[in-house]
Amino acid sequence: MRYRTLGGTGTVVSTLCLGTMTFGKESSEEVSHAQLDRFVEAGGNFVDTANVYSRGVSEEAIGRWLAARSGVRDRLVIATKGRFPMADDPNSAGLSRVNLTRALDASLRRLGVETIDLYQAHAWDPLTPIEETLAFFDDAVHAGKIRYAGVSNFLGWQLQKAALITQFRGLAPIVTLQPQYNLLVREIEFELVDVCRNENIGILPWSPLGGGWLTGKYTRDHEPTGATRLGEDPARGMEAYGPRNSDSRTWRVLDAVRRVADESGVSMSQVSLAWLADRPAVTSVILGARTLEQLDDNLGVADLQLSEKQTELLTEASTPAVGEYPYGPQGIAQRDRRYA
Repeated sequence: MRYRTLGGTGTVVSTLCLGTMTFGKESSEEVSHAQLDRFVEAGGNFVDTANVYSRGVSEEAIGRWLAARSGVRDRLVIATKGRFPMADDPNSAGLSRVNLTRALDASLRRLGVETIDLYQAHAWDPLTPIEETLAFFDDAVHAGKIRYAGVSNFLGWQLQKAALITQFRGLAPIVTLQPQYNLLVREIEFELVDVCRNENIGILPWSPLGGGWLTGKYTRDHEPTGATRLGEDPARGMEAYGPRNSDSRTWRVLDAVRRVADESGVSMSQVSLAWLADRPAVTSVILGARTLEQLDDNLGVADLQLSEKQTELLTEASTPAVGEYPYGPQGIAQRDRRYA
């Protein structure tokens, strides 16, 4: 297992983070606890959850696991998130002080901890001034309820605004961004990666395997069936089968991943994770396994280092299609400047 500092902090985390969205839904508590045990045995020390994962069940499962293992809490960096509704009350959602106060206290109870290491805004809230949210984070740090603040699913301007407000008002900084990022979804590179590099914010990619696509288990023009996420629901969310199957770039990327996997003697999942873990500003890649076997395969990436040639092949094959301006070649050239 490799380690890096958490964004611009001095806290050290494993470059693989155990995501727990499957806990209580796709993974039973027994399987969830087995995953946590295996992850820690492999040297992992970073666990990510959220209050809405199985409506609190994920946090509760982690809390029971922590309570049953003396001393393990102090070896872990635990992250959770708040923003989405946990009840029908209109004030039970969003990034307002009212909702986040309730959400944070409830997460502390479910996890059975005194302090959450990284508390994250799960998404932007257009109804709440970001100043209110950032002031809440700062108060929570000073109260000892959280150690660091982060955000998830923010756009470039939203993240930059939040970072500047914390600097000019002397508030607890934003130390991490948790976005979707993988070989099939690279659009955060247009602006968000640059914001993170400039502001020393660590990136924690979610869905690193593109909802299972980058494992190679789906085939062209054959709608999936069986006990997989898309087999159970082919129209599921952003990884829906139809749109990705009809995009030639999807299969170009998968062909490149398969080629590198075959020549390296590893799985396609491991190749995809290795490429992502070494991208600029990435601190830790969030794994999302349903089974212990899937987690074991993912953990196999810990010692995998792609060659420069392999990285170039994957990067070129997965380059997003963009227009000329502002993110295409002409827009980039217009912003560029070099020594004469």
